[in-house]
Amino acid sequence: MITTSNFGKSAKHPDAVAISQGVPRLYAGKRYMPLAPPRWLLKAKDSELFDREYRKQLDSLDARQVAEDLGPDAILLCWESFNVRCHRRLVAEWLEEKLGIVVPELGHERSESMPFSEQPSKWDAKTNVSTQSRMVF
Repeated sequence: MITTSNFGKSAKHPDAVAISQGVPRLYAGKRYMPLAPPRWLLKAKDSELFDREYRKQLDSLDARQVAEDLGPDAILLCWESFNVRCHRRLVAEWLEEKLGIVVPELGHERSESMPFSEQPSKWDAKTNVSTQSRMVF
C-alpha cells in the first residue's frame, strides 16, 4: 500500500521516496521528481496559486504510471508534519481519486488525515501574523 510520511519519521525506511525539491543532507533514498512542486511555486508562498498550479502538474501525469514507478509499498516523503497543508496529501488524494486506492499517512488511519483543502497552511499563518504585526502602532 502506498502511504505518506515526512523525512523526520521515515527518511531511513527502505521504501521511502522523496517527492520534494530538497531533501535532508544525509538522505540517501529514492526520489521521484515528477511529484515535486517546482521551486518557483514554493517561493510564491500563495496557497491558492499553489493549489491551482500543482493540481495542473498532477493532471499532466498518468496516475497509473506514477504508481507503477513508485512501487506498491512506497512511502511518499516531504517536509511537513502530519495534517499541516502539504503537497503529499494532495498527491495522496489525487492517487485515491484516479486509481480508487486508499493512501493513508504512515502510522495513521486514513480517516485521521484531514482533507488537503482543510489542512492549515504554514503560509497562511505567516501571512496573518505579518499582516497583524504591520497593523500595530
